[in-house]
Amino acid sequence: MITRKSTREIEQMRLAGDILVACHKEIAKMIKPGLTTMEIDSFVEEFLKKNGATPEQKGFSDYPYATCASVNDEICHGFPRKEPLKEGDIVTIDMVVNYNGGLADSAWSYAVGEIDEKGQKLLDVTKKSLYLGIEQAQIGNRIGDIGHAIQTYAEAEGFAVVREFTGHGIGPTIHEPPHIPHFGQPNKGVRLKEGMVITIEPMLNEGAWESKMDSNGWTARTIDGGRSAQYEHTLAITKDGPVVLTEQDESIE
Repeated sequence: MITRKSTREIEQMRLAGDILVACHKEIAKMIKPGLTTMEIDSFVEEFLKKNGATPEQKGFSDYPYATCASVNDEICHGFPRKEPLKEGDIVTIDMVVNYNGGLADSAWSYAVGEIDEKGQKLLDVTKKSLYLGIEQAQIGNRIGDIGHAIQTYAEAEGFAVVREFTGHGIGPTIHEPPHIPHFGQPNKGVRLKEGMVITIEPMLNEGAWESKMDSNGWTARTIDGGRSAQYEHTLAITKDGPVVLTEQDESIE
């Protein structure tokens, strides 16, 4: 069942989003060769605690960490670990923040030190595809309009769109209907209505779009070793257009 949120509920989710954004901005300052994703995870736990929030995904279906930390060919749900990040790595940090019952979900990909030209293009195209999808999150549009905008741009730029993992409704639990694929046909799927709160979170790969699962049952990685990137926002559908609840005030060209 798709739930539509009240103004009060959306405002509570915005407050969770403010904490999440502040946390991501601190992570951006930390990223460098030699840092471990386990250190990032510990930082996030402490940051959320100081701000009166909790990591919603910790314990969700027995997931053991506050963050997902996916490196290079890991598409999503990578486990934080003690292996140091290396120059040129791509690391995606994904988290869900709970603040007094309001949830916000956002993933961000970071370059570690200096990155090669193709890796930078992967990051740039993935981020822009997120915002192209958000532009379609208008009352009266359909979910297929979001996916079509992302897919046509990403594939034209030479990247593959992951299909096994999608955006979703959010609040009061992490994953709620509807699913938001990052591919599809325009004017297809569920129609967007005022009060819906969803995530859009395209994952783009350098090579094939298919994934394979690690033995931990969580981590998905590319089948060909190509790198992957992901950017995600939580947004509300309003009469004034999509309102991003996890915006980092970055302009997208």
